[in-house]
Formats: sequence, C-alpha cells, structure tokens
Amino acid sequence: MLFVVENMAKRLAKQLPLKLRTGGKTDVRAQFAALCWRIKNDKVQICLVTSRTRQRWIIPKGWPMHKQTPADAAATEAYEEAGLSGEALDICLGVYTHNRPAKVGNAPIITMVYPLRVTHVHSKWPEKHQRRRKWMSATKAAKKLTEPELKHLVATFKPHKLGR
Repeated sequence: MLFVVENMAKRLAKQLPLKLRTGGKTDVRAQFAALCWRIKNDKVQICLVTSRTRQRWIIPKGWPMHKQTPADAAATEAYEEAGLSGEALDICLGVYTHNRPAKVGNAPIITMVYPLRVTHVHSKWPEKHQRRRKWMSATKAAKKLTEPELKHLVATFKPHKLGR
C-alpha cells in the first residue's frame, strides 16, 4: 500500500509552498475547486470561468458543503459556475491560496483543487448570465490565472497520471 501512495505522489505535480500573507495561521478558511478538463482532438483542454465581480479568469470554487465530499463540492461549483458536469476524482491535485478581504475579514483562503473530467457541457446553468466560460490549453489557462500556486498546478496538469 505504501508503494502505491508513493508511486501516485511521484506522478502528481509537486505542491508549491503556501503564501499566507495576511491573518494568523489559525485564521485560515478553506474552499474546494474543480480543475475542469477534457480531451479534444487528442489535446488536453482546461475550462476557466470569469469571476463575478472583477471578471478575472479563475477555476470554479466554493465553500465546503454539508454531506458532500470535497470533490463532490467542487463538482457542484463546476456546474453552478461553469455549466459543466462529469467525473470528479477524490484526489487533491494541490492547494493554492488567495484572499477575499471584503468577505472573510482579510483571512487567507486555502483552496484544494480536484480534477473534474467533463462529460457534459450544459447550455443553461445557474450563473450563466454572471460569468463567461472558455476552453483552452493548460499552458494558456495557466497564463490567464493570477495565483502562482494555481498557475503551477494548471501548467503541470497531466490527466494520464491520475491513474484512471
């Protein structure tokens, strides 16, 4: 069993150190995010959405949900924010940090990222009129993101290393 865990760790991206610039280490909040991906014309594509307020490119994310695993909560956010559904894996690809000063008293937010292999792209979804959705290569997606740890996770994402 230890060999399997070590082997999987070698296949996944290396986690970058977290940057907790504000707040104390006990003032941290957690969110779950979906790295939405598909294969099209033999190439990996990543889907980004815009944030509601500043229209920055992000991946779907949200707060923990009662009676849902982190991967399932991330999948729920992918549907609500991007109109995507598919297979969510209970494998945390990594973690990134960001702040939402107005919402949580400037406490840092640690966001855990879970892969979602997209099997259905909906034409209607709850936040369609508040966000834009766009598919692109992992390299291009990483360049559009702001958070360094998330840029790294997306740029180094290799779905064939997920073991499924």
